Amino acid sequence: MKPQYSIIIQWSKEDQKYVVSLPEFGPYAHTHGDTYANALKNAEEVLELLIEDYQAQGKPLPEPILAIF
Repeated sequence: MKPQYSIIIQWSKEDQKYVVSLPEFGPYAHTHGDTYANALKNAEEVLELLIEDYQAQGKPLPEPILAIF
């Protein structure tokens, strides 16, 4: 099963772009997009690269944040 990680997408009025955070991977795991769909696509690509990098380095993957609604 693939880990389920958080993707937070917010509109930045200052940048006039959607800004994306991947909180489980720390404060520097960010990307952006001109549209919401583009921001999500970029986030999924960055997330895939982060997972590949962690695995290549033999680092344990971060635990997913469990959201309870």
